[in-house]
Amino acid sequence: FIGREPRRALGFLDERKLNDNARRLLETLRLDLAPRTRVSKLTVATQQMVEIAKALSFNSEVLIMDEPTAALTETEIDDLFRIIRQLRDRGVGVVHISHRLEELKQISDRITVMRDGKYVDTVATREASIDQIIGMMVGRTIYETAREVPDNPSTEIALEARGLRRGRTIKDVSFQLRRGEILGFAGLVGAGRTEVARAVFGADPLEAGEIFVQGKRIQIRAPSDAVRAGIAYLSEDRKRYGLALGMDVETNLVLTAMKRFVGLLGWVQTSRTRENGERFVSALRIRTPGLQQRVRNLSGGNQQKVVVGKWLTADTKVLIFDEPTRGIDVGAKSEIYRLLNDLARQGKSIIMISSELPELLRMSHRILIMCEGRITGELRSGASQEEIMRYATQRRDVIHAGATAPVV
Repeated sequence: FIGREPRRALGFLDERKLNDNARRLLETLRLDLAPRTRVSKLTVATQQMVEIAKALSFNSEVLIMDEPTAALTETEIDDLFRIIRQLRDRGVGVVHISHRLEELKQISDRITVMRDGKYVDTVATREASIDQIIGMMVGRTIYETAREVPDNPSTEIALEARGLRRGRTIKDVSFQLRRGEILGFAGLVGAGRTEVARAVFGADPLEAGEIFVQGKRIQIRAPSDAVRAGIAYLSEDRKRYGLALGMDVETNLVLTAMKRFVGLLGWVQTSRTRENGERFVSALRIRTPGLQQRVRNLSGGNQQKVVVGKWLTADTKVLIFDEPTRGIDVGAKSEIYRLLNDLARQGKSIIMISSELPELLRMSHRILIMCEGRITGELRSGASQEEIMRYATQRRDVIHAGATAPVV
């Protein structure tokens, strides 16, 4: 309600009415949240729901929603769609911008496709298939980028975690990651996937457990320790944790390895940073007008490539991708998949955390499934979404992967 706060006589803020109005609005979204909670303390998903609640508070005749479900759970998405249908029944026009085509098929009456800033076509939702829509989006037939690296990566263990523990979020987690392998992590929201990644990277302290890199036990007390050991973490919230949005592409690409570009007198050698920038812009196919372009002005897919380039500049060997394709379009997704394939082929070891099961099944050599802080199963390539969901909801008698977790 910023700028629209209820006022008492003499212009004083009516805080009670403000909180009551906020509480009623949050209840319409079935969001159990105290109105006075600081937004900075909320998860990305809950922040998204608060933003949606703010949009609903305007009682507008036309409501434009840009990727409103990007960070929401299935339950939250159902609640949002219930609200959208109520608005439609009241005569409100809703523009729902999304790359999740299944959602568009579920909620929309018509679908308009744009590509490279140009209008392509508008089709009736019930008459168009998802394959047809994707074809219009990418200008070619539906992409089926699959994992291109061999089914049996190197037997060399690049990273091993043993008995990781942290409160109620990580409970005796053990796993191995091989050189050149793409290891998927699946699970419902809150299962502990991101928590494991952050702990391995040193962003959150562990209460117990051991981490080995190329067979050598290392102590990771902070992200700087992980970077020195060759481990990179690409957060699901890349704009907040992965990029300096106000800086240009060239600078972002050297942020994790700036010492390498400083001369004897302490000055940054701009010729070398420029050379590094040109190399990665070309290698990663980053679409930018130039190296001096501010990162905030790039598309989501190109921002993600800049984050990857930043860690490759630091010569990391293990890359942890947390929701690598969140908020980017179908064409950019296929480029991210190609990039993951290229990295694995070069011998990089990749952990891929994703809520999109087809993505995990398409790209991973193996998939570890988590539930309530534990690994409950391990699946090979060729598994089904149903098998993943069975282990992801296995709340009783959860199994420790290092001991007797089922391998299918």
